[in-house]
Amino acid sequence: MTSLRHILVLLECLLVTTASIAGRATAVAARATDLSKIYGQGETQVVALDRVSVDFRQAEFTAIMGPSGSGKSTLMHCVAGLDTFSSGSVRIGETELGSLKDKQLTRLRRDKIGFIFQAFNLLPTLTALENITLPMDIAGRKADKQWLDSVIAMVGLADRLGHRPSQLSGGQQQRVAVARALASKPDIIFGDEPTGNLDSRSGAEVLGFLRNSVRELGQTVVMVTHDPVAAAYADRVVFLADGRIVDEVHGPTAESVLDRMKQFDAKGRTS
Repeated sequence: MTSLRHILVLLECLLVTTASIAGRATAVAARATDLSKIYGQGETQVVALDRVSVDFRQAEFTAIMGPSGSGKSTLMHCVAGLDTFSSGSVRIGETELGSLKDKQLTRLRRDKIGFIFQAFNLLPTLTALENITLPMDIAGRKADKQWLDSVIAMVGLADRLGHRPSQLSGGQQQRVAVARALASKPDIIFGDEPTGNLDSRSGAEVLGFLRNSVRELGQTVVMVTHDPVAAAYADRVVFLADGRIVDEVHGPTAESVLDRMKQFDAKGRTS
């Protein structure tokens, strides 16, 4: 009887765990629906985004790729609340960005979103640790020490926390930027060419940290990149051309991404 009860408990736990994993895999961290971004008017009008609809699922690493001028950075900036859009809808979780006032949007970016850019954007007078906790310090929030320690250990900065940016290599500075983005437990992290200023070894380290943050910490990451090797670290790649999503690849390799990119001509159109 006892053995049967134990088996039933184990089965119940297994069902709950499976449902939890499935829910995390299908839940949407951010969503764009019929999103358009238009610059100028008349003959000078440029359509940067043309009715784009895309979901970014929780606990998934998504890369956005496309030729120069395809709209990939514009898409990221609009979904991240860094730029306005002309029409359509953007949601972070259940929050509709178009309905927010400036202060509300600032608060959402601060509390719900992490950012990693090509430039490290570290304050030179602060130590690595102070740069990591700066967004939370500004918000008047204390860091979750256990989480912060896990993030610092993951990016390998435990012995560099007292150093200022000038005392760190480029790769170490970008690790600080990654840790800063992760430290506040954001709903989603956006990276705009985060390895663009790094050598291949340092870039691989940063991409590895981002991938591990998804697999080990359940983080959601969306990254704009032009590099097929960088895109291969993602779970999926979304391709843009002429402001529209034209393809999507799951489980990408550098070779499969490069082959797809070769199908774009110099004007950014699919062949």
